Amino acid sequence: MDVSQVSATELVADLRGGRLSAAQMMQATLDRISAVNGQVNAIVALRDADALMREAEAADQVKERGPLHGLPIAVKDLVNVAGIASTSGSPSLKDFVPEKDDELARRLRAAGAILIGKTNTPEFGLGSHTFNPVYGATCNPYDASRSCGGSSGGAAVALATGMLALADGSDMMGSLRNPAAWNNVYGLRPSWGHVPSEPVGEVFLHQLSTLGPMARSPEDIGLLLDVLSGPDPRHPHGMPSAPVSPVEARDMDGLRIGWLGDWGEAFPTEDGILALCEQALGVFADLGCRVESVPPPFASEEIWESWVNLRSWAVSNSLGPLLEAHEDLKDSAIWEVERGLALTGRQIQRASAIRSDWFRCAAEIFERYDALVLPSAQAWPFDVSQPYPTQINGIGMDTYHRWMQVTVPVSLIGLPALAVPAGFGATGLPMGLQLFGKRGSDAALLSLGAAYHAATQWPQVRPAKSGAMERAKQ
Repeated sequence: MDVSQVSATELVADLRGGRLSAAQMMQATLDRISAVNGQVNAIVALRDADALMREAEAADQVKERGPLHGLPIAVKDLVNVAGIASTSGSPSLKDFVPEKDDELARRLRAAGAILIGKTNTPEFGLGSHTFNPVYGATCNPYDASRSCGGSSGGAAVALATGMLALADGSDMMGSLRNPAAWNNVYGLRPSWGHVPSEPVGEVFLHQLSTLGPMARSPEDIGLLLDVLSGPDPRHPHGMPSAPVSPVEARDMDGLRIGWLGDWGEAFPTEDGILALCEQALGVFADLGCRVESVPPPFASEEIWESWVNLRSWAVSNSLGPLLEAHEDLKDSAIWEVERGLALTGRQIQRASAIRSDWFRCAAEIFERYDALVLPSAQAWPFDVSQPYPTQINGIGMDTYHRWMQVTVPVSLIGLPALAVPAGFGATGLPMGLQLFGKRGSDAALLSLGAAYHAATQWPQVRPAKSGAMERAKQ
């Protein structure tokens, strides 16, 4: 039984309706993982197969069935899952097996999903390249010598290879959007507060990272978003949210889309990326949208200054205690913690003021445009043995994450962004766009993405060796 390219929406409907048993679904999933995972290393800490089959068989006896009843899901290895090693890719946590679920895992279980293991991530989720000293690197399924991106790299690869139908991820600096682009799938960074973070420690100040869904279509994204979203009374920033599923393609006629390109050459971008993205924008134009080039609306260096300081401040808050305990952290984590600890109150206030100015500026732009568009990445998937790109087009990158600056305008002010596939470059590697809108426009972006997906079906396309495209088996 091959369910590797069947939509999650179709699978859960068959599982709820009894046309597909949870045991059949689990066996098909385990067979697919056995056949594929050894080549890409996307799913880690996989539970015992016999135990998973028993859980699936028990699910078949349950009469009340949730929206994800019987669907196998591996959870990103930054989320604690009871009974499953939850390492965050760090040697300091390699033997940590939580006794209780984080809220995201709890919501998945409550919806009827069967949690089978984890998806690989960089150590503590830092950097957009999925490798760590616990599980090693995850490879790009389109070229195993290349990075799959990150930090939700394992999730994106598991989707692209058909090992999972749905996957969760998280996004501080493009961690849902970059791997979606590099693996030819979809990822949604929700409006900040739409999906609550784990309510532990300080929960008022650090408004940067968010959890979110990944899938092979916007319709499937909506299915998982409804499970993950909704306020948590323990979290002060939760947003009330109406269901977005079923996601339906909207009428695109007359919608205005603004193309920001490389932000007036502020974001160095490897050859071929902008041209491919502009080609993808042509699909929106063909569907009736008015696509216009938009000049840089705000100073890129001010956005970067605000971002890099607020990010280091947030990371030093979470990882500082580990450094103080002399845990062995990777260089980028140490750099972030030391920067964050050295920041002054005046620097934090300035960063927040810049963020506020950019939010107000963006709000004015969205009075004229239904969505804005940027590339999802500035570089093609790079050598899997390389920690991160040190230059783009001969321009040196002054930090380990500067090469992902294109994701920062969205992340800094908590806007929703849907990463959509844009097709393949000359070497057969995928790339994507990020469509973003005003705060709270998540459902509208998914409907926009659904119309684009119906016209392109990129996740079902594979680049042939000749450079032509061929449809994957359905």
